[in-house]
Amino acid sequence: MKRCDWVKLDEPLYVEYHDKEWGVPVYDDRHLFEMLCLEGAQAGLSWWTILQKREGYREAFDGFDVEKIILYTEDKLQDLQQDTRIVRNKLKIASVVTNAKAYLQIQEKHGSFSNYIWGFVDHKPLINEWASISEVPVTTDSSDRMSKQLKKDGFKFVGSTICYSFMQAVGMVNDHIMDCCCRQQELAHDN
Repeated sequence: MKRCDWVKLDEPLYVEYHDKEWGVPVYDDRHLFEMLCLEGAQAGLSWWTILQKREGYREAFDGFDVEKIILYTEDKLQDLQQDTRIVRNKLKIASVVTNAKAYLQIQEKHGSFSNYIWGFVDHKPLINEWASISEVPVTTDSSDRMSKQLKKDGFKFVGSTICYSFMQAVGMVNDHIMDCCCRQQELAHDN
């Protein structure tokens, strides 16, 4: 079965992520928050590094429960800097708390984080038709707008490249190449 070229075919975790998650629309606020934080943690690293640590992140950050995260003390943040289950970058760790606070403000203002974030693509997935992974952009006008607004709203580690990766991960953008098995399954369902 043909898959997008970035998938490590010898790694079942990567194959499962590609086949079952990447490009599948997500509307759950908590899961969207988790993925935004994980994409931020990826900055300067590979997604494979973060994917392998995802369960560790979930444990370390209380299942990405924002109500708990906003109460983290300096001692908790220092403990997280020693936690080998996650990337131990002080700024990335602190950004999860900053983002949790911004996230709650967004929920209050927009009713849900999902409603806010999906507004950057007019509440419907953008379906691209790439022949090869080399055609897939790393940023777009939509990711530029998202990045600019997220930063304005107080989020950290949300550059345009991170935002585009996030959009791909949560299905706001479908960038499976045309001959990928996942894309072929989607096309079969559409007919």
